[in-house]
Amino acid sequence: MSALKKNPLSPLMKRIVWIGPLGLGAIAALIWMFWPQITGIVPVGEPDEQPADALTLTRAGFDDLAGWRVDDMQGALRAFQRSCTPILKRDDDRDFGPDPRMGTTGQWRGVCETALMLDADQITDDAARAFFEAGFTPWLAGNNGKAEGLFTGYYEPELQGSLTRHGNYQTPLYARPDDLIEVNLGDFSSDLAGKRIAGLVSGGRLQPYHDRTAIEGGALAGQDLELVWVDDAVAAFFLQIQGSGRVVLEDGSVLKVGYAATNGHPYFAIGRDLIERGALTRETVSLQTIQAWLSANPDQAADVMNKNASYVFFTSLPGDPDAGPLGSQGVPLETGRSLAVDRRFHAMGAPVWLETSDAMNADRQFHRLMIAQDTGGAIRGPVRGDIFFGPGDEAALYAGHMNRQGRKFILLPRGVDAVPAITEAPTQ
Repeated sequence: MSALKKNPLSPLMKRIVWIGPLGLGAIAALIWMFWPQITGIVPVGEPDEQPADALTLTRAGFDDLAGWRVDDMQGALRAFQRSCTPILKRDDDRDFGPDPRMGTTGQWRGVCETALMLDADQITDDAARAFFEAGFTPWLAGNNGKAEGLFTGYYEPELQGSLTRHGNYQTPLYARPDDLIEVNLGDFSSDLAGKRIAGLVSGGRLQPYHDRTAIEGGALAGQDLELVWVDDAVAAFFLQIQGSGRVVLEDGSVLKVGYAATNGHPYFAIGRDLIERGALTRETVSLQTIQAWLSANPDQAADVMNKNASYVFFTSLPGDPDAGPLGSQGVPLETGRSLAVDRRFHAMGAPVWLETSDAMNADRQFHRLMIAQDTGGAIRGPVRGDIFFGPGDEAALYAGHMNRQGRKFILLPRGVDAVPAITEAPTQ
């Protein structure tokens, strides 16, 4: 997962204000949104050791969903319709997601076919709500029975670029190299399910791929992999963490870029390095202060960014440049209605009722129906979520401030019995 024209908070924000990643989620409180991936610091109050994450599901009713009767669900229906297009291309006997409790594609076929017969732009709120109530049952998601989880936000950044290298346009966004080999270890052993590595073949053996330092030093030069050249190395660095964005070219046209692959090296939070250097403190570290420090210290910026050996490659995205970025499901994201989740537990395309607090006002509710359409490296856990706020300054503000506890209900088609032993959902 932008139409940024101006941001008064800093010159750098004219290029990129920031998320989500993913995937790959920016003003004043941006640190809260990127606390795990930027600083590496565990939020205060979390125990050092926790049991392994496990999704628990408790049957609920729509009356248990606070705010269900007042949510405007047209956007959610529109997002669900997009998700149904790839869903209906699957075989009916295929599991809908990583968890067999989510049912099979065949059990989702009916609700998808019905959804696609509706006009999301013309349907009334009540009719959209009636569709979801008739076709689904809500299930309260928990992590080992704990219903509270963390919800953050991300948005679509915008950079300035050129298709040729000249002037200020000196930083490339690379396409996926031909010699990059990606391996799903689960294909070789069930014990390694969900684990992946990437590398290159050298001497008949798979070796680690070039790290960020090597790539920035020219390891990929001369291979014609440059998709576009941008004018801000720091913005390009953070775009890799975001995983997708818009590049405004010199003629005003827009090139949309999205995640293609990673070099396989682990992510390192550079905020941690700046704290160790004494450049920032735990109290002052944030995305904004990290960006400001990198911009103000160009002689040290490259060394700091290279501490993060992970490197992301991009692909140009076809379609309407004004449409949302493509999520992990391969469909355009819907502003305020697409949710990034942990794919180890959740199925792409499933409706999710979210109950949390507004990003800008903790006393105001943020209760709405969303669709699981994306994922991200920092989105870990059964009750974790990252809200896509769309493009632009306002989206950046909301994404940057979003760091709220809440809970979510997964909507499964009627007839899908998610747990053998049914318990009642906790009351508000």
